[in-house]
Amino acid sequence: MNAHLLAQTAYSSRQSAAVRPPRSVEYDVFARVTARLRAAHDEGRAGFAALAAALHDNRVLWSTLAADLAGDENGLPTNLRARLFYLAEFTMQQSKKVLSGDESADVLIDINTAVMQGLAPTAEVRP
Repeated sequence: MNAHLLAQTAYSSRQSAAVRPPRSVEYDVFARVTARLRAAHDEGRAGFAALAAALHDNRVLWSTLAADLAGDENGLPTNLRARLFYLAEFTMQQSKKVLSGDESADVLIDINTAVMQGLAPTAEVRP
């Protein structure tokens, strides 16, 4: 995935990306957004504003990823690109349902955690 450059600009710390592998940057972006989703979700109704902000950031992340997946320069296998693009579309729809109170953010947290597992250099994932 090459979306890390845009995601890094939006979410990165001041540490230089030149010394970090792209997968590490991508993992960190997913970890930060997922941690915010989980924390806001765990607050219940009192965390709705934080949940809305975390959902927005999650949608920005997935929109950036979808744009990268749609590009000809993306080096991932076509089948994987298609699956990830579908997840991006699902994330957008699910986010609307969460904001309207019809669904929980649990499935979005699960999806992000699964992506993090794929990006992690080890089997350990910290959402």
